[in-house]
Amino acid sequence: QIIVMPIFLDVHKIPSLDKDIQELIDLPKDELGVTHINIFYNREADLCYCLLEAPSKEAVEKHHAKINAKCDWINEVTMAKKID
Repeated sequence: QIIVMPIFLDVHKIPSLDKDIQELIDLPKDELGVTHINIFYNREADLCYCLLEAPSKEAVEKHHAKINAKCDWINEVTMAKKID
């Protein structure tokens, strides 16, 4: 049986990224079951958009709380283009 993990898109303010964005994307699934699919970052606006695989919205909130980032919004999404 294949279990499909929900996908979430969130946005939050972040003054700077301590780690390289590519390094964040390459991190393994964390203890909450959250994995980065992609990160979009606008340095001028200090906004970070995260596309994540996660078991729940609550897991996404806790994932960001570990770095003291509070999401302005989190939405479950469906991707039109499948990732290999």
